[in-house]
Amino acid sequence: MDAQTALDHFIPNPDVRERHETVVRAPAHVVMEVALRFNLQSLFLVRAIFWLRATALGATQPAATVLGLDALQSMGWGVLDEQQGRHFIAGATCRPWLADVVFSPIPADQFAGYREPDRVKIVWTLEAEPLGPDRARFTTETRAVATDPQARARFSRYWRFARFGIVLIRVLLVSAIRRQAERRWQ
Repeated sequence: MDAQTALDHFIPNPDVRERHETVVRAPAHVVMEVALRFNLQSLFLVRAIFWLRATALGATQPAATVLGLDALQSMGWGVLDEQQGRHFIAGATCRPWLADVVFSPIPADQFAGYREPDRVKIVWTLEAEPLGPDRARFTTETRAVATDPQARARFSRYWRFARFGIVLIRVLLVSAIRRQAERRWQ
């Protein structure tokens, strides 16, 4: 299954959808290796955004900042789909409006039908599409959908201020992965 088909299966009608991409002068498998091991703490603005969110909401737990599989699973993200060297899809449910967000994995075969009230389901991808022997398109897409009207109202209020930081993180992430993959391939 390709990443878009999987996303459409897991969250076909998202409340929120953000997609960012860039062309990278490196093979897709190199781009994916870099993306899956990328340390968000290496980006000053990302650290600042995490700090601002934590301060604004009164969080007591630090945010994990590495995209690696071990770090993601320890945070509560589940792997929904993966094609080695091409795409990785993670998903979880949470209440993102809380100061200390707790992510809970949902098995891939149960994700689409999950409806526990007062939750938001989130999926995101890391994708590398080969465009030639030493070029790839790197894309990340995030989709979120609330499980009921009350959660949708809470998520909507949260998203009004949080989206700016979340979108900026994705823009910074895409550019940084492109630079790192190109340096590694050189």
